[in-house]
Amino acid sequence: MTEHWNAADPAVLALPSGRLVRGRGLRKPLPPGPEPDFAVYLQGRTPPPVRWESRWLRWPDFRLPADREQARVLLREVWERAADERVEVACGGGMGRTGTALAVLAVLDGVPAEEAVAFVRAGYHPRAVETPWQRRYVRNFAPR
Repeated sequence: MTEHWNAADPAVLALPSGRLVRGRGLRKPLPPGPEPDFAVYLQGRTPPPVRWESRWLRWPDFRLPADREQARVLLREVWERAADERVEVACGGGMGRTGTALAVLAVLDGVPAEEAVAFVRAGYHPRAVETPWQRRYVRNFAPR
């Protein structure tokens, strides 16, 4: 089993189940410490290669995922793998798309959809989930 993230790190969101997920902005340097085991990058263009296993979810800045079903599958994989691995989600700045993805992970973890944005803003960043349509996407996300 992999050593988990440090729950005290401000970039790490602790979900109610105890799963830890790191969010970050790709325009910032890689944080010190261990690398992720798995990551999903939320970018409008193909992200640069990394040394760890990763997936790309086409998600233009300030928008929503281009493929909602792919988003559902990848974010569920992030949630499942967070039980035993160091996982991260990241976009350019680390707030809008990343915050939206973290809020969806909170919903998958049992947080009511109408409370997920507030949960992420309290536990990750106060400006996470930037646009009205991102907030609506989270509110309307229903786990299957």
